[in-house]
Amino acid sequence: MAHTISFLNFRDLNVPYRQELLDAIARVIDSGWYILGKEVETFENMFARYCGAAHMVGTGNGLDALTLIIRAYKEMGMFHEGDEILVPSNTYIASILAITENRLKPILVEPDIHTYNIDDQLLETHITEKTKAILIVHLYGQVAYSARMQQVADRYGLKIIEDCAQAHGASWQGRKAGNLGNAAGFSFYPSKNLGALGDAGGVTTNDAALAEVIRSLRNYGSHKKYYNLYKGINSRLDELHAAVLSVKLKYLDQENEARRKIAKQYLTSIKNEQLTLPHMGDDASHVWHLFVVRTVHRDRFVAHLLYYGIETLIHYPVPPHQQEAFAEWSGQRYPISEEIHRTIVSVPLHPAMTQDDVIRVIEACNAFTV
Repeated sequence: MAHTISFLNFRDLNVPYRQELLDAIARVIDSGWYILGKEVETFENMFARYCGAAHMVGTGNGLDALTLIIRAYKEMGMFHEGDEILVPSNTYIASILAITENRLKPILVEPDIHTYNIDDQLLETHITEKTKAILIVHLYGQVAYSARMQQVADRYGLKIIEDCAQAHGASWQGRKAGNLGNAAGFSFYPSKNLGALGDAGGVTTNDAALAEVIRSLRNYGSHKKYYNLYKGINSRLDELHAAVLSVKLKYLDQENEARRKIAKQYLTSIKNEQLTLPHMGDDASHVWHLFVVRTVHRDRFVAHLLYYGIETLIHYPVPPHQQEAFAEWSGQRYPISEEIHRTIVSVPLHPAMTQDDVIRVIEACNAFTV
């Protein structure tokens, strides 16, 4: 009997680098320095260079990275409580929590049905005198940034904040995600294209003043030991995770290329009218964190793949405006988001897949009938 194709197996992702990871961990243990040391500094510098950004500040997780960007803009007097930030209506809730945690108001904007990213043609219809930023989410690994979006931001004096949690290594016209807007938040959760061995995150920016405020805020608001400029939090990238990420960053581009190769096979070989395949722009703009198809027969499709020994996940089953946490939005309608959340299914796509696994997924998708 054929083995089950798991949606994702963290162990399989890390096996190729096991010895390098163990060596890196041993180096941290032997150093005797475990918080904000050389490993964090090294990875921050490496990742900033990789993204083409001037600064990178490691944080405890991706949500904190986004939250601290907005918090820093508040401390700098650029944002104020009650200000508005445009955000896609189909994003993961973390993007929105970063806004509400800072007592700013999220303004939901529908996505493009083809790319699942925020529809830049709708931005201006949502802008008011309180709008201060556009928080874009490079959902599923595809860049959401556009020239039109930048023009809108420039016209109204808005910041562009990138949520890069799913887009490590994606690029737009030669510029990497994380170096497209004014600041960007990254998650290095283990499932990400660049994943640590636990929660980890970071901020990239070319704004030296912003980076300095975030460095203080992540460390109790302290710019100097026992001296506090701000009422900060504790959200520091661990030395262990930084050492692991420095190892894995070396292989990010080749792993992204492996993802693109699988995605191309799927896009070329899955020919089933019951399935809507994802849209692909140019090669560099998509790093295929997830391969998401749509079908109005989702439950049947999920059961069908499971019968063939293939695991799936749904990213995400409930749109933000229908979450109990945001009951104040319960009467609102976002039909495009609702259709997306009602019909999407993520099928396995990751560098640890074998060619036989890929062919099995393709054959199972093509065998689906209703």
